[in-house]
Amino acid sequence: MHSYFIGIDVGTQGVRVVMLDEAGHTIGSSEKVFPLTPHSREEQSPALWWDSVWECLQKLLTDARKSIDLNAIKAVSVTSTSGTVIPLDEQNEPLHDALMYSDTRPAAEGKYCREIAERHHPEGYTGFNASSGLSKMVWYSNHFTEQAARIKTWIHATDFIIGKLCGDYSVTDYTNALKSGFDVGAGEWPSWLTEHLPLRKEWLQKVVPSGTHIGTLMPDLAAKLGIPRIQIIAGMTDGCASQIASGAVQPGDWNTTIGTTLVVKGVTVQEIRDPEGRLYSHRHPEGYWMPGGAGNIGADWVSAGFADDLPTLTEAAANLIPTGLIAYPLLQQGERFPFIAPQARGFEPANTSRAAAFAANMEGVAFVERYAYEMIESLSGEEVNAVYTAGGGSNSDVWLTIRANVLNRPVHKCGNATGAAGAAIVAAAGSHFGTLTEAARAMTRIEKTIHPEQALTKAYAAQYDNFIQTLTEKGSIAGPVPITH
Repeated sequence: MHSYFIGIDVGTQGVRVVMLDEAGHTIGSSEKVFPLTPHSREEQSPALWWDSVWECLQKLLTDARKSIDLNAIKAVSVTSTSGTVIPLDEQNEPLHDALMYSDTRPAAEGKYCREIAERHHPEGYTGFNASSGLSKMVWYSNHFTEQAARIKTWIHATDFIIGKLCGDYSVTDYTNALKSGFDVGAGEWPSWLTEHLPLRKEWLQKVVPSGTHIGTLMPDLAAKLGIPRIQIIAGMTDGCASQIASGAVQPGDWNTTIGTTLVVKGVTVQEIRDPEGRLYSHRHPEGYWMPGGAGNIGADWVSAGFADDLPTLTEAAANLIPTGLIAYPLLQQGERFPFIAPQARGFEPANTSRAAAFAANMEGVAFVERYAYEMIESLSGEEVNAVYTAGGGSNSDVWLTIRANVLNRPVHKCGNATGAAGAAIVAAAGSHFGTLTEAARAMTRIEKTIHPEQALTKAYAAQYDNFIQTLTEKGSIAGPVPITH
């Protein structure tokens, strides 16, 4: 008898709902796209989210009932953007549209929250900025004082959908609560939030680990969908959900996603304390830590300058590596991970062919990835045992080959590393498997593994040293990462 689990992902540009079985096979999926506008980067309607989720659920289940027994569906969980928050009134209705993580209006509040946190709670998370949920709560209280007086609860985007499903809006999870000020180490909302900011203690939710049972699907919704009153399981932020879907769930496991930007997330036994603020750590449901960081470099340079002839360039690049060239394909000024350098600018080798520049750019991103993992091992004192990868950049076999040899370790390409799939795995962890590790072990898969080759690895070691020397000379970094173990 199979069991089935639903994952819901509410993103900036749409909703995606998937159903997986206990082995991670995709039974079906449904999507609804939102138009992206300047206004929708700042605020979005939670009602639109719910209408879209409901439409996707109905379509998914209509299709699925042709091939499976809907009574075997066990649970659902939700993922959404980190830092997006909504004020609710006494009737659990939004007092205002969702304040999106990408809303830059609370920049001053973000700076203030960071200063207060560093002064009163330096041992906790202090990396608040305009994108943080806490900054938006303070901004709203400062700008909408009458509405703020009517707030019952501040919730996150994930919590709104969970609330619509089970009726309980009072609970959130550790990953969503981090950027709203929750101390994930101590497991409490610190007193400075209400003593030094215009917030009230009663506005803050109960916080539980991802994978915790919150409630059951409301009877009327179950009847309309034609499914049992399935379990509603506490979810997590989209970046963490994608990490779970990649299979990187145990200490030493790391995931690199190369999309528009380079995102690195993993699992450590101890919390990583980064004095420079390049990394921050979520709390793993099993008590470990989930540190991560995101850079400005990524794969955006591909679409900006090489998309017109990608197959030909890729074929040529395969015969050019290692190029021996030094490139850093940063399109905008400034870098934030794995080093902070507001003055950093991208560069390419002069007087070279377009194919060689393309290959060198792929190598440059791989060098940044290696620097990130060296920095992580230096700060944590723990080894990076496995690198899983996802995102558009992982679809290039040439780039995978470059990365495996630059990193000098196998790189595992993930099969279905989406946020929705991660949410489904979290749902399974909380309702069917004993732990998130067990669920991920059963439900994730490696599509392919690229192993390093001795000759390439040796050549790239020398080229990497030149890359580090170049960044040092340009003032982006202070030098090689010190080896501490």
